[in-house]
Amino acid sequence: MSLLGRITATLLLAAPLALPAQVKPGELDQALRQMDAASTKFKSAEADFQKDFYELVVKETTTQKGSIYFKKNGAKLEMGAKILPPSERFLSYKDGRLAMFDPGTKDLKVFNSGDKKAQYESFLTLGFGGSGSDLTKAWTVTDQGTEQMSDGSQTVSVTKLDLVPKDANVRGMFTHVTIWVDLNRAISLKQQFFTPAGDYQTATYTNIRYNQPVNTKPYEYKK
Repeated sequence: MSLLGRITATLLLAAPLALPAQVKPGELDQALRQMDAASTKFKSAEADFQKDFYELVVKETTTQKGSIYFKKNGAKLEMGAKILPPSERFLSYKDGRLAMFDPGTKDLKVFNSGDKKAQYESFLTLGFGGSGSDLTKAWTVTDQGTEQMSDGSQTVSVTKLDLVPKDANVRGMFTHVTIWVDLNRAISLKQQFFTPAGDYQTATYTNIRYNQPVNTKPYEYKK
């Protein structure tokens, strides 16, 4: 099962770097407060992405590329993603519903978040408009220092946060997640998901368009 599938299953129950700087006491609290402040200014983000899936058993990496957007209007969250061929897929999240569409087979799966809405959105907003206070509700957070990364147009300072799920069901799927966050925009430039089996997914986001109008047409699908 792909890691995307594992994330969906969990919801039903997002190159070597320089060594990070030493973390000083209180820096985690400061980082979380910066995310709180940035989340109030977050309206939208659109980015290109590359996701590399490493499977330990076969020792192979598969890659997906595409684009993604997030829009927030108060407490309402909307997300759309398009994965490019050969594994073309469309994903969307709106009004508490997660949809996955395969244009090759015309297969559409729709899941209502129901009372798991907070859990759905804790995954979807990992560094994309999520606040620091919301992050600590679902994850035990460790600050691993700052690094410099390119977002496709500029080099920015990012804070590396390691997240351990508080929910036991989620820990059965992911031992921990690491995100590299631009605290000034509440945007992830990189994410890594690690499974108990030793598989992991690395996602990098570039060409980030922050708080700009989003054309959602390319993310729409017809069954």
